[in-house]
Amino acid sequence: MNPLLDIEDLSLELCRDNQWNPILRHISFSLHQGETLGIVGESGSGKSVSALSIMRLLNPNIARYPSGRILFRPDGTDESAIDLLKAQESELQTIRGNKIGMIFQEPMTSLNPVIRCGEQITEQILLHTKVSEKEAKEQVLNLFEEVRLPRPQQIFDAYPHELSGGQKQRIMIAMAMSCHPKLLIADEPTTALDVTIQKNILELIRNLQQEHGMGVLFITHDLGVVAEIADRAIVMYKGDIVEENSVRNIFLNPKDAYTKQLIACRPSMTQRLRKLPQVSDFEGSTDVDMQQVIQGLTVSPQERQAAHQALYSRDKIVSIKNLNKVYKVRKRKLFEKQQYFHALHDISLDIYEGETLGLVGESGCGKTTLGRSMLRLIEPTSGEVFFQGKNLVQMPNSDMRKMRKEMQIILQDPYSSLNQRLTIGETLMEPMRVHNILSNDKERKKRVIELLERISLNESHFYRYPHEFSGGQRQRISIARALTVNPRFIICDESVSALDVSVQAQVLNLLNELKSEYHFTYIFISHDFSVVKFMADRIAVMQEGVIVETGEADALCNHPQTDYTKKLIDSIPKGIVN
Repeated sequence: MNPLLDIEDLSLELCRDNQWNPILRHISFSLHQGETLGIVGESGSGKSVSALSIMRLLNPNIARYPSGRILFRPDGTDESAIDLLKAQESELQTIRGNKIGMIFQEPMTSLNPVIRCGEQITEQILLHTKVSEKEAKEQVLNLFEEVRLPRPQQIFDAYPHELSGGQKQRIMIAMAMSCHPKLLIADEPTTALDVTIQKNILELIRNLQQEHGMGVLFITHDLGVVAEIADRAIVMYKGDIVEENSVRNIFLNPKDAYTKQLIACRPSMTQRLRKLPQVSDFEGSTDVDMQQVIQGLTVSPQERQAAHQALYSRDKIVSIKNLNKVYKVRKRKLFEKQQYFHALHDISLDIYEGETLGLVGESGCGKTTLGRSMLRLIEPTSGEVFFQGKNLVQMPNSDMRKMRKEMQIILQDPYSSLNQRLTIGETLMEPMRVHNILSNDKERKKRVIELLERISLNESHFYRYPHEFSGGQRQRISIARALTVNPRFIICDESVSALDVSVQAQVLNLLNELKSEYHFTYIFISHDFSVVKFMADRIAVMQEGVIVETGEADALCNHPQTDYTKKLIDSIPKGIVN
């Protein structure tokens, strides 16, 4: 049969500062029914704008297509072919969400914050199919069970802000699947998901694909996921396709130097490296040179043991004692008995000065709640949190406000945590003014520009707004904002989940360099075990609000003691890459 999707000689230009800038350069690829095509590449390579072009979601006032066609054949025949670039808006409305579904990268900004989650999906089903409201609701509840959402009825009635990042992402997946589309575009669909849910979602997409003959365009920065799910893969770099081949050939026998460099940047579960290599480290290198670079970064067990002996002889900077957080569950009926949800159960944990403690577990296990309760962004129900000997739980709000300079958090969703009305420069200077850091705005601006350069941005970005940046760039800006007040303790809540492997390596190396330079202490929350293993001195594993296992990072990953930890590690995508 003919391809389900044909992109031919597509070029895209976006307007910025009254100038048209090339974003995609004459790219061509096809996708057949029942096939999964993976698209990988660094942030800004053109992956997401390719997907948005297929859906025709780019603003026509700032986007134009000098050349190319996007042919969509819902029935696999030339007679059904539609050039999406020429289709009228009325025709596109019958295609979007129905024949073409899309899972967006940032679920918080894709969901309507004032409409209950279940109603948003019900609305789409009613729009595109002839079923009653009761039948539509039943379909939504079944979808919630398929994507492994706990308490489907409660989540149906919940608003987006009441759910975790991973739960919101699963809502988006259920919405994209709701009308059984012919083509599913998945733009970083597992970014916010823990490894076990990610494994279930990948299996779900595969099963639905086989059942309905659906074509899947899978965009991700996680090379392990591409190896796990895709039949073919294309590698993009600065708007060009540099390599296209079967997944096996891409990962076992890459031809393009950039592809080789990208694969080498991925954090390893088997090697302990001093720092992660970046694409720039390998430019002009042969395969032998690349191996020598990696060997030169390897840390011996003796070296790590000596570093930990020195680390754990230091004082504790944070002590958590019997911390609990209990939420009231919203009543669905007037005289219904009040129910409670225990998000944290008697958490006790010590963190040493200069340590990086990794915190892992499934979505909804309490990782983010623990991090925010420590900083009193969420008030604990009971328990104590000591920071440098001071009990934060009993501290007056006025003193706590001053203490926040010493304790910062890098939030999971970089878009919703940045003020859309402020330029990036103003966003980064604002906390410096609040805490009287440096004497004037001229000095603050200089400091902010230095921070922007440390995260691979430049002075021109000082004057731009959040919507002008990619997801990965916004995450780096959030990291820079936390650093502006020179904190001693930082909670990184999924702070690199939106970044591709090369930029991720850059940011993780930067966090470690800053830790060494300024003697930071980190709690590093992530669902990505390979990233946590690289960053952490120790790892704490959480399940249903309880810490079930702690241990030195390498030892815990190599010899997990609990069945739950073993399940998490077994769920890590291995595929062809490993």
